[in-house]
Amino acid sequence: MPNSAATNAIRPQWAAPAGVHALMSTRLGGVSQGAHGSLNLGLGSGDEASLVLANRELWAQAMHSRPVWLRQVHGARVLRLDAGSPSQPTEGADAAVTSTPGVACTAQAADCMPVLFAAGNGRAVGAAHAGWRGLAAGVVEACARAVCEAAGCEPVDLHVWMGPCIGPQQFEVGADVLEAFAAPAKGDRAFVPRWRPDGQQRWLADLHLLGRTRLEALGVCSVSAHAACTVEQAGRFFSYRRERISGRMAASICLLA
Repeated sequence: MPNSAATNAIRPQWAAPAGVHALMSTRLGGVSQGAHGSLNLGLGSGDEASLVLANRELWAQAMHSRPVWLRQVHGARVLRLDAGSPSQPTEGADAAVTSTPGVACTAQAADCMPVLFAAGNGRAVGAAHAGWRGLAAGVVEACARAVCEAAGCEPVDLHVWMGPCIGPQQFEVGADVLEAFAAPAKGDRAFVPRWRPDGQQRWLADLHLLGRTRLEALGVCSVSAHAACTVEQAGRFFSYRRERISGRMAASICLLA
């Protein structure tokens, strides 16, 4: 029987080298019920733990590897993973890198942007969880540098894929987010001004553009993205902003043995 998690997953369209396996889950293909239906991969989301663990086993089968599930804290810490790394590290981190085949770096998301990295020489891969706080803290730059260190390459040699996240027509933010990115109050390409009916000024933020801008400033040239908005596609994606009680998706990447 086909693996339902794999059947419903998104396969990045990018130039990663042979031997790199990457997938992003959707909300389809698992065993959870109700608001968490059906492929909820997030422990601590309010779902039954036994169902989440069953979903994670489906995901491990889809990845042909052992996913490592980070304790994400919206920061920029990167863990270096190997065969001895626990499947659920206790320290908080929002990115992981490995050069060990069979270990899958994994970023969970339900509106935040998952980012996958592959060295062009095929020696290392990485994954980052990038909401606006993580982006502002430098998580994509930190993960890119860690992959380069592990692979012995430069940022220009990396391939990067940004997964579905909350889109620029749905991500309304306040002045605190502009301040975190040192963006002008009048807005720029990544922050489009928007006024509420009561006259309060807000901005529409573009996570993909913020991520791409930071990667390109680092010297990364090969950057691609899946433009789907997690808020707008309720039947396909979990969204914390839309639902509040929400499951979690995962983007994973590994070197095949």
